[in-house]
Order: sequence, then structure tokens, then C-alpha cells
Amino acid sequence: MTATAPEVRSWRRAAEDLRVGWQQRQLWGHLAWQDIRQRYRRSVLGPIWISISMAVTAVALGVLYAGLFGNELSVQLPYILVGFIVWAFISGCITEGADVFISNEGLIKQLPAPLSVHVYRLVWRQTLFFFHNLAVYVVMLLVFPQPLTWRSLTAFAAFALLAVNGAWVALLFGIVTTRFRDLTPITQSIVQLMFFLTPIVWIYGDLVNSPNPAIAERARLVEFNPFLHYIEIIRQPMLGQDQVLRHWIVVLVLTVVGWALTLIALRRYRARISYWV
Repeated sequence: MTATAPEVRSWRRAAEDLRVGWQQRQLWGHLAWQDIRQRYRRSVLGPIWISISMAVTAVALGVLYAGLFGNELSVQLPYILVGFIVWAFISGCITEGADVFISNEGLIKQLPAPLSVHVYRLVWRQTLFFFHNLAVYVVMLLVFPQPLTWRSLTAFAAFALLAVNGAWVALLFGIVTTRFRDLTPITQSIVQLMFFLTPIVWIYGDLVNSPNPAIAERARLVEFNPFLHYIEIIRQPMLGQDQVLRHWIVVLVLTVVGWALTLIALRRYRARISYWV
């Protein structure tokens, strides 16, 4: 007996997909680990190359922008390095999330598992990369010690919130781009553009406090960039800086709105994904 349309498009089935997918942690955890092993199967250093590349790029840009803005390297380099680590997680969830169902076409058609399994697998894979890249952060702390306090532990809560957002982004973008394939390269181009519009290699506070009113006024427009708030809630505690409440408020609001939109899309189109891939 087949399910009727109202039964397929129900909030219960959408919530059940997320719940059952989360319960299958052993499955998507193993698949994420296999993804990493497969990607670096013939590499001697494996994922270490990612961290080495990130460290070299951060040092080069740190030296460059420290000279351009007249900052100490001990200030500019940690700022850039932590920004790179956080941005790698964010951009990975977005760009790979846009392809999450398309790249798993075979499993979706052959494996009777919730769609959320593939999203959890992606977020967990990006989480493993994030914690692996923290090795560079530890080395940076040895070279340029930061004023870390107990309040710096809020970075763990910030990353957990970041992962929760990564899940809805991957799920929502995955549904939309599976239906409209042209959006995948467009999403990748937008992410590349947002890298330059987000204060990752340039320090936001320096421009806002610039003696030039025109520069300061334009810099404040970055407040409308949601990526600023996502990065700052975790970069500030990792650098021993005081938290700014408005960053947390913006991220929490975007979390609620994002998951609301995602649940609506999951309710309406969950049953169609297997036909679209």
C-alpha cells in the first residue's frame, strides 16, 4: 500500500528523516572517515597537506597585510590563520553541500537510508578537517601566544552552533541544487567572492576605527555580511578577545530562520530527491 501525497509531505516524515539519520551515527561516521582515506589514499602525508598549505598561505598573507596596514605580525597572522580555519569549514559545508545529493546518487538509489545521513556525513567530514587544522593553530599559539582565558572555552559552543548551521545549509542547498543543477557552479562562485568581502585577511576593527570617515562608513557595511558574525563568534574566543553579543544574536536568528526554511523544503521535496539525482 503506497503512501498518499499528504503522508509523504508531512512534518512527521521530515522530522523522522532527521532523527533516524542522526541515530545512524555509526554509518555516516564510517562513511566520512572513508571519504578522507579515499581522498588521500596515495598520499604520504595525507590531510597534512591541507594544513601545510593553509599555514603557508596564512604566513604569506600575514606578512603582506601586516605591511600594508602597519600591524604587528603577531596580530595580523593569528587573525588570518584562525579566519582561514573557520572559513574552510564554512565554505566546505556550502560548496560540498550544494553537491551532497548529486555526488551520492548511487547510495540514494540503492541504500534505504534517510537523506540526512549524507548531510551528517558531510558535516562530520568537515569537522574532522577542522580539528585536524587546529594543529596549525596550536603551533601558532606557541610562536605567538594569545591571552586565552576560561572565556575562550566558548569557542566550543560557537563551533557546535557552526556545525548546526552547516547541517541546514548543506541540506537546503543540496535540495535546491539537485533540482536546479546550474546553481552548483553559481554557489561556488559566490563563496569565492564572499571570501574577499568577509574580514578574513583584513582586520575589520582597523577599518571601522579608521580616521578616514569614508573608509569607516564603508567598513560598517560588512555588518550586513552574515559570514562576519559566524566567523567572529569563534575567532574572538580563539584569540582571547571579548565576545560581542550582536554576533551571537545574528547567528542565532539565522539558525532559527535557516532551519525553518530547511524543514519546509524537506517536507515538500524529500520524496523527490531520489528522482532528481
